[in-house]
Amino acid sequence: MNQAVFLDRDGTIARDVHYCRRPEDFELLPTVPEAIKLLNENGFKVVVITNQSGIARGYFSEETLAQIHQKMKDELAKYGARVDAIYYCPHHPDDGCQCRKPKTALFLKAAQEHNIALKNSYVVGDQQMDIDAGKALGCKTALVTTGPEPSVPSPKSPVPSPQPPDYTARSLLEAARWIVHNKRQR
Repeated sequence: MNQAVFLDRDGTIARDVHYCRRPEDFELLPTVPEAIKLLNENGFKVVVITNQSGIARGYFSEETLAQIHQKMKDELAKYGARVDAIYYCPHHPDDGCQCRKPKTALFLKAAQEHNIALKNSYVVGDQQMDIDAGKALGCKTALVTTGPEPSVPSPKSPVPSPQPPDYTARSLLEAARWIVHNKRQR
């Protein structure tokens, strides 16, 4: 079975802009290509899991989201880095779907489609909802402090109180180094 690192997009891989609506609004954060390449080189599947309620709100279409994700893949490829898959929730937070983080349906789908052992995998994000999802899945978690605001508990968290991450990092690269170090220690 494969090991994976599930990454949030906005605030973790890319600068968090208010509803990234156009490819030209998408901007990788510094050292992200290096971080993802390090994960690639160490045998991890890199899977992006992202909430994109801007689709349900009518701010952009799924076609535009595909263009944004293609730009992300193209930018990473310039550095020899890649993501293995991208999963997104297009629903409004009030829709009650099972795919919107902190719920875990997209992670479970990715695990099934890519033969991923969740107990040997990681979830990295800039919000408490990412940590909550990772904990619910039995993954190790890392909180990156690269988002626009300090992480706060999500109002619809599946746990009564926020669980701390296993690691807190100043960047995705720092989190990736921690993950690779953990893999080598096993």
